[in-house]
Amino acid sequence: MTRPYTVSARITTTDAVGITPTTGPTTGPDLFTVTVYMNTHRDNFDGYQPGHPLAAATHPDGTPLRLVFNASTRIHDHEAAASATFTVGNHVQADDHGQTWPDDIRPVSVGDVIKITTPGHWIIHLQLDPVGFTPVPEPTDLTALAGTSATSRL
Repeated sequence: MTRPYTVSARITTTDAVGITPTTGPTTGPDLFTVTVYMNTHRDNFDGYQPGHPLAAATHPDGTPLRLVFNASTRIHDHEAAASATFTVGNHVQADDHGQTWPDDIRPVSVGDVIKITTPGHWIIHLQLDPVGFTPVPEPTDLTALAGTSATSRL
């Protein structure tokens, strides 16, 4: 089985660095920032396929829900950040800035895509597999940011 080509990119934008009211800094020299794209395809539990529609998990006001993890011996690479995201997204613990997964958004599950911005501003997208993660190209079928009430029905 061949894997699809993946692309990593270093993107420096003015909106990549900021402060949000609930999480503090959204990126920095020692932070992994994560956005979860919920797979909204009817067969989402069969895994993500390019072309499946995805909706970003958001706060009630429509701003993206970003999880933030400090680079450490526990979170030392993108896969460790993805694993920590799965833990937070299944209501087990909070991210490193105290943010928990909202109760009205379904848990992170197989078929979802996790976007990780590393401390060096490299961006990688990982699909959640039944066991582990697989790099995927940047998704192109993103729906409008879904508020928590819309995402809870996913």
